[in-house]
Amino acid sequence: MRSKGFTLIELLVVIAIIAVLMAVLMPSLQRAREQGQRAACLNNLKQLAVAWILYADDNDDKIVNGEAEYGTAGTTTTPTSGHHAREKWWVGTDCHSGYMTGGQHPQSVQLSAIRTGALFPYVPAVNLYKCPTGVRGEMRTYTITDAMNGLYRDGTRSGNVGTRVGKTVLWVKRRTEIVLPGADSRLVFLDEGRVTPDSYATHYINARWWDPPHSRHGDGTNVSFADGHSGYWKWNASETAAVGKEPNPMHQWTPTTPEGFEDLQRMQKGVWGRVGY
Repeated sequence: MRSKGFTLIELLVVIAIIAVLMAVLMPSLQRAREQGQRAACLNNLKQLAVAWILYADDNDDKIVNGEAEYGTAGTTTTPTSGHHAREKWWVGTDCHSGYMTGGQHPQSVQLSAIRTGALFPYVPAVNLYKCPTGVRGEMRTYTITDAMNGLYRDGTRSGNVGTRVGKTVLWVKRRTEIVLPGADSRLVFLDEGRVTPDSYATHYINARWWDPPHSRHGDGTNVSFADGHSGYWKWNASETAAVGKEPNPMHQWTPTTPEGFEDLQRMQKGVWGRVGY
């Protein structure tokens, strides 16, 4: 009796068909997975923005100290002097001094810094402080901008007339100082994809980036605003996206194309409410 079975040719044909189907389906599956991760990240940013608003509601409209502390690892203190006197940091020291070259604190230390921060009572879920696609081993990937009661650094506020230009308060201490928060207006949180110290720096009077752009979830970045909503910004310029995808993106970077300058000004207006040049 002759046994029945597949020939080698038939098996090879079936394998080839499966390979073709996988090649067709994999990009779609990858896009679906990325869209799910982007949605999760946007939800995290929205939850943080709502917590930021609730904090102000409970503190006579004063917004939280927007700097991440850079002191004793795993702790959060309250400054006694300076621009943030008696304002506890929104999150404690979770950033390693060698973060630019991959240095990390143990996860337990990072989590302690988050749990002791001023914003944690309003968003007491540590998973909301990190994008699902952030750097492995880092518990926080989100940052607050300099303008939202962040670091009052000489380089970014240079040229400002106090903290107000016309009706625009550049460096905000109270939520009522923000004029018409909404779409593309006054950013609070950004997804950097990694843990960093202090707050996100952006030039006001210079046409160049201070901290770099970040390319997250494709050629753009996730952000949230002072009115509590979050959104995805897609970069106009391929050079902006390319810089943002570098392992250690360039600081003090100057665009070279009109589209690159559009991306820069969009970020500057989002942070400061306007540009100073």
